[in-house]
Formats: sequence, structure tokens, C-alpha cells
Amino acid sequence: MNLANKITIARICLIPLFIVALSKYPVWLADESRFFSFMNQYGINIAIVIFIVAAGTDKLDGYIARKYNQITNLGKLLDPLADKLLISVALIMMVQLGMIPSWMAVIIIGREFIITGLRMAASGQGIALAADNYGKIKMVMQVVAIVAVLLNNYPFELLTSIKIDYILMLIAVILTLYSGFNYILRNFKQLKLGRM
Repeated sequence: MNLANKITIARICLIPLFIVALSKYPVWLADESRFFSFMNQYGINIAIVIFIVAAGTDKLDGYIARKYNQITNLGKLLDPLADKLLISVALIMMVQLGMIPSWMAVIIIGREFIITGLRMAASGQGIALAADNYGKIKMVMQVVAIVAVLLNNYPFELLTSIKIDYILMLIAVILTLYSGFNYILRNFKQLKLGRM
């Protein structure tokens, strides 16, 4: 297994650690264990670091794969899967903790399922549908918005009472919808929707 794929797998392995860090544990458990008490107090900070590192490895593994000619079928499968898992888990956890409304997570995760389904259907016909720039911009915006929400609007709260983190999340949702519609329209003929 090459270095690029190892980095991608490491990104996937960070997801359970992110879940452990971001989870809120019952008071009785925190009272019984220093670990859970520590996680209740500082877990969100650890979760933010884990998320940023995991999101950052997305660019790193892609760069290494292209520079050292390490592009493989396994990498093509795992890389987008790792991205979707990371973003989906973060959104689900944030909904559970009341950080964002559930409809935002449903739209973003739903878009990923729809586009993945179309890609799989196209792949079954021997058609490869590549990601476009809007998809990449959408991914960056999702990461920025998630970090802003996890930081609970810091440092924006020092400058204004406006919920900048919520606005960033809203922009991420709009970009997610737009990139999804654009992807479908751009690939309409290739997708051969009438046959699917």
C-alpha cells in the first residue's frame, strides 16, 4: 500500500477518535473517571484539532498521489469515502449536540448520497464522472463552517453579536445544493437518466 492510501486510511481512523472527543458523557460517568471528566471539559477542543488534521490530510494525500504517481483504484474509492464519512459524522454529532438544526445536516448528507448514487449508476455503465471545482469549493466551505460551529462562533463573537458560524453553515448548505444541481445538469447527457 502506497503512502497516499495510508494517509487516506489514517483519515478514516481519525473519525472514531473525533466521535469520542466530541461526545458528551453522563455526569455519573465523569464523576467516576478522570478520562471522561477530562473529555467533558476539553473534548471539543480535541475534536476541533482532530477534525482540522483529518480535513487537512485530504489535500495531502491527493498531492502525494499526483506528485509521486500513486493514483490507484483503491485511492479513488477510499478518498471520497473518507471525505463523506468525516463530514457526515461531524454533522450528525453537531445535530445531536444541538449545535446546528437537523435540516442542514439532512441537505448536505442527502446531496452526498444522491451524487454518490449517480456516480455508481454511471460507473455501472462504464462512465466516469469526475468531480468539478464547485464540488471542491463546497467541501472547503463545509470544513470552514463545521470548524466555525465547533468553535461556537469564536473569534467572531469578539467582534460582533451576529452568528457568523450559522451564516457560514448556511452558505455551505447553499453551495452544497448548487454544486449538486450543477453536477447533475453538467453530466445530464452522460448520466443517460432515461436508462437508469
